[in-house]
Amino acid sequence: MSGRVVVVGSVNVDLVLRAERLPAPGETVTGGVFERHDGGKGANQAVAAARLGRPTLFIGALGDDLFGHEARQALEREGVGTSTVRTIPGQATGVALILVDRRGENLIAVASGANGLLDGETVRDALGRLGSLRGDVVLVSHEIPTATAREALRLARAEGARTILNPAPATGLDRSMLGLADLLTPNRRELSVLAAAETRRTGRRHGAGEDPARLARELIEPSAEGPGVGEAVIVTLGSAGALLVRADRPDEPIDLPAHKVTALDTTGAGDAFNGALAAALAAGRSLEEAIRRAVVAGALATTRAGAREGMPSTAELEAALAS
Repeated sequence: MSGRVVVVGSVNVDLVLRAERLPAPGETVTGGVFERHDGGKGANQAVAAARLGRPTLFIGALGDDLFGHEARQALEREGVGTSTVRTIPGQATGVALILVDRRGENLIAVASGANGLLDGETVRDALGRLGSLRGDVVLVSHEIPTATAREALRLARAEGARTILNPAPATGLDRSMLGLADLLTPNRRELSVLAAAETRRTGRRHGAGEDPARLARELIEPSAEGPGVGEAVIVTLGSAGALLVRADRPDEPIDLPAHKVTALDTTGAGDAFNGALAAALAAGRSLEEAIRRAVVAGALATTRAGAREGMPSTAELEAALAS
């Protein structure tokens, strides 16, 4: 049996400047090239899943401006269902300002706009209109209010969906969120932020430069604050691939190697990974197989400029896997 992917998260317009190098604080770097792309972590993840053939719906908020109208059209062109996307009168659509250097490294700042007004009532209404979620995968990213993301995870789990929390950004998250996630997908930096925050709250010390497998295990283990991640923590490691730490075998971490490519722009790699992971799980694939596919999808996403432009189709992903 296969199900749908439902993504709850942000939608932005990305304003991108490409330069030889990233500026230092207070420095101006000239000679760049300007581009505009459709973006937002949640919307990007929905596009990634839809391109891989999964029925995909997006729950989010747009402003009633030109950017919002065009962002909705961009999702619909990709086959993403937008009946659950709310337009908020008098508000601006989210905007991300992105600097990218010649190596593909980036700096990103976001003006949340309507994303910051996505509330639990909107999510509750949207999920309620989708009927049973059993067999579906609900992917929640964190460029929306924390309370809204928590409610999305709670409702999705209550309706029988498999839940994924992409903790980006990782600030403001605690066990009330982690305990509602079947899968947690931090990158190495986000994992460190989550561990440091838990140290501050509970006094449980992790240590600087701690082994990612150990940090992941501690986010799975129950603490005085409550339960941990239910099924697994999947740490994305960029050019090193990914690390899987399962709740049923926490002392047997699995390294999943990277797919080698020449990276042009890393902006959408994490979103491609998460969308591909959700798509594979919704299609009924095993967790380890789904992660392997997601690693390759994330790598392919870095080979073209823009957060969405490099996200692979099913044919492109299968060709890369075969190679």
